Amino acid sequence: MVKDMTQGSPRKLILSFAVPLILGNLFQQFYSLVDTVIVGKFLGVTKLAAVGATGSINFLIIGFCMGLCSGFSIPISQRFGARDEKGLRGYVANSAWLGTVAAVVITVLTVALCRQILVWMRTPEDIIEDSYRYIVIIFAGIPVTILYNLTSAIIRSMGDSRTPVYFLTLAAGLNIVLDLFCILVLHMGVAGAAVATVVSQAVAGVSCLIFMIRRFEILRMNGQEARPRRRMMIRLLTMGVPMGLQYSVTAIGSVILQSSVNMLGSAAVAAVTAAGKISMFFSIVFDSLGATMATYAGQNMGAKRADRIRQGLREANIMGCIYAAAAFAVLFFFGRRIACLFVDPTETAILDNVRQMLICNSAFYCALAFVNIVRFLIQGIGYSSLAIFSGVSEMVARGLAGMVLVPAFGFTAVCFANPLAWVFADLFLFPAYFWIMKRVEEFFAGKRMQL
Repeated sequence: MVKDMTQGSPRKLILSFAVPLILGNLFQQFYSLVDTVIVGKFLGVTKLAAVGATGSINFLIIGFCMGLCSGFSIPISQRFGARDEKGLRGYVANSAWLGTVAAVVITVLTVALCRQILVWMRTPEDIIEDSYRYIVIIFAGIPVTILYNLTSAIIRSMGDSRTPVYFLTLAAGLNIVLDLFCILVLHMGVAGAAVATVVSQAVAGVSCLIFMIRRFEILRMNGQEARPRRRMMIRLLTMGVPMGLQYSVTAIGSVILQSSVNMLGSAAVAAVTAAGKISMFFSIVFDSLGATMATYAGQNMGAKRADRIRQGLREANIMGCIYAAAAFAVLFFFGRRIACLFVDPTETAILDNVRQMLICNSAFYCALAFVNIVRFLIQGIGYSSLAIFSGVSEMVARGLAGMVLVPAFGFTAVCFANPLAWVFADLFLFPAYFWIMKRVEEFFAGKRMQL
């Protein structure tokens, strides 16, 4: 099933496309969420801190892979919107070639360097070995991470946001079973949680690939269409690499911040880990709206419908702000109780810090909604290189918080690091959006030869 997002009500299209994505991201978060709950409850706070200490470097590398795959899907969605089936198949084939190369190179480099990276990040000595055992397995599974993200991005680029959800549902259930089996039966510790995550991701990726090959007749290509093409590869890299770097540049600020948090001790790391997992869970709607706008903008760019791009942005921002207010209310009143899923109720100091961080973050969720919606829309239009500067803005803000504010104000500064990053990013994104739309409209009117 494919969905044409160039016709019909933008509000209904965005909502119908985003809801399956929300469910899919919800199940994808279960990988990380279940790991954290089981590790925290059955292995203790120290093991929880060990997994949490890898969060920023995990985001740095896995985020690059996710951004790369999302960027590869942009020319595909544009070709779909333009009804260019031959071009669509060519971009799909070349994204597969590039994805394979990226999987090999990134896996080799990260596995070889991950221990040294943990040392550079000043990971506490009492958790560094467990941190290494966890993250080296996650990095070894990068090929299946790329497989799932690339195949699901291709499927979504043609308007089908439901199918990847079905396979992630299956993988989420498998992840829970494997977590419990590896940790409680095989006694693998944090390594067991990592193995469960990688295996589950592999199941989802292979399932998406098989479905895509069997069900989408539009993707069935001959040998000529499947050949590597330099022009298409350059176009894909032009979209994918900046989008991947945007995640990584953003994560560099997180790495700097995490290094400062590490200096506050294992208890602070555990609090940030628990609050981060909860925040990621509540941020699923923003991530899903962002991914929706990338496909929506890409298809309407291919169809030369600038008016619909503007309408879509307005509707998505309204949805994001309504949800942001609801999420803040839930976390304000129930954040501490939710944190008890990760931390034993007797750890009162850690729970107080978790609640403080949740309230500070959720109070700025509207700013986070704008970051995701506007940034992904810009990327869907085709300005991935420009959107990377929003990541630079976030990096500067988190770096400032980590190097200057945390040493001066302690854990309170950690709580405001993310909101500061989101505001910095918005200060860049909104002016960039208006400038881009002016160029797009001039291009569609024939006043410019190229974008």
